[in-house]
Amino acid sequence: MKHGIVKPVAYPQTAVFEAATYFARAEGVIPAPESAHAVKAAIDAALKAKEEGRSVTILFNLSGHGLLDLKGYEDYLAGKLVDAEPELR
Repeated sequence: MKHGIVKPVAYPQTAVFEAATYFARAEGVIPAPESAHAVKAAIDAALKAKEEGRSVTILFNLSGHGLLDLKGYEDYLAGKLVDAEPELR
C-alpha cells in the first residue's frame, strides 16, 4: 500500500457472486468464492481502464475452483444470498 501498488477493497457477496458467475460463463471455470473476490476486482479494473481509454495488463490469482461451493452459487442464482455487514467492535 505504501507504494500504491496494492490497494485493499471489500465487496458485498452478491457482487462477488455476480462477477464469479459472469467469469464462469465466459471462461468455463467456476471460481471459489475466495478467488471470486479477485475476479470482481479484476473486472472492475478492466471496466475502469476501458472507461478511461487506457490499455492495461491485469493480473489476479484464481486459487481454487468453486465445485465445493455450489450451494453458494445456487443461493445466489435463486436470489437467496444476502449481503451482510460485519459488526466492528
